[in-house]
Amino acid sequence: MKITSNAFREGEMIPRKHTCDGPDLSPQLAWADLPERTESLALICDDPDAPSGTWVHWVIFNVPFGTRELPEGIPGEEELPDGTRQGRNDFRRIGYGGPCPPGGTHRYYFKLYALDTILDKEAGATKDELLEVMEGHVISSVSLMGRYSL
Repeated sequence: MKITSNAFREGEMIPRKHTCDGPDLSPQLAWADLPERTESLALICDDPDAPSGTWVHWVIFNVPFGTRELPEGIPGEEELPDGTRQGRNDFRRIGYGGPCPPGGTHRYYFKLYALDTILDKEAGATKDELLEVMEGHVISSVSLMGRYSL
């Protein structure tokens, strides 16, 4: 399984337009080589370098198996037309909240999970709630790490 972005490569700086210093658009993400039994996908973006502990920037799940990318600028809606649901980030908002570190360079992990089911979870779920219902359903996972500093 692979995950890529046309906005940045593994370990590179995340462009300003995907952060709180710009329009805060979610970056384009694409994937390939999904496991055979995949029914849906989930993605969590978080920052392990935040001063108060890991900070969650995006929770998105029930992405249909046939979907091969998330385009740039996913709107902050609970449910998208294809049934994809978004959770609540640590900014207490639905959808994507880009990098906004208080200082220094932080790492941002976009973790993609291939799941063997469509999750029975309402939109607005937190990362912890999502991880709980994903337990036992993760077939494979992969991550893409970008960095950002103010």
